[in-house]
Amino acid sequence: MSEWVLILGGSTGHGAATAKRLAKDGYGVIAFHFDRGEAKKIAGETIAEVNKITNGNCHYFNTNAAALETMDKTIPQIAEITGGQPLKLMLHSIAFGTTTNFFGEKPVNQKQMDMTVHVMGNSLLYWTQKLYDAKLLAKGSRILGLTSEGNYVSMEGYGPVSVAKVAMEAIIRQIGWELGQFGITANSVQAGVTPTRALTKITDNWEAWVENTKKRNPMRRTTTPEDVANTISLLLKPEADFINCSIIYCDGGESRSGSF
Repeated sequence: MSEWVLILGGSTGHGAATAKRLAKDGYGVIAFHFDRGEAKKIAGETIAEVNKITNGNCHYFNTNAAALETMDKTIPQIAEITGGQPLKLMLHSIAFGTTTNFFGEKPVNQKQMDMTVHVMGNSLLYWTQKLYDAKLLAKGSRILGLTSEGNYVSMEGYGPVSVAKVAMEAIIRQIGWELGQFGITANSVQAGVTPTRALTKITDNWEAWVENTKKRNPMRRTTTPEDVANTISLLLKPEADFINCSIIYCDGGESRSGSF
């Protein structure tokens, strides 16, 4: 296996679809997930499929990827897996945080806010720093993070996640600005509303979100995880070497089509 990708949050949704697509593209897959119960069963199915596609060049860690101790423990293992070769991609696709309003019956508290911003935002920076120090990022490496329209449109219960994603976008811009001179690029991919397990955790009205999205999206459908995976696949090609510090929209024009 000549090139490897690292996916943080690679068991369901966008991360799982990306793992499968990049496996088909010929990359070895290293991924993290943190699943229990029913989600663990789904993760097992994803891992089995990716393992089959890659002929065993697949390594999944079921642990908290946002923990600094996890990074310190597993990065030497990642280096061993790749034979010390730099990663082609580090994708941040962790969807875990507090979804609640700032005011009302259960306003977000500091602990919840700090956790959400760390897991869904700041942890991308710490992973990138540690991978760079370990020489696992080099010319041609991509740093990608998944963002959403909720960063500039207010939504019920989305406040803490919105703050985390805005922080992530700023972190990605700065990473690209600082590491671009070494041929390492960093970008955000903005997906449209996607019917995934993560969406059901944001709001009880997720089905109404989906139906409303189909009406306002110029292509009259919602985004799929496979749409996002295909976009990421394109961004790994040499032709995308000069795309840096940007937000790439993968939503069929949804974000340009009126109010949510």
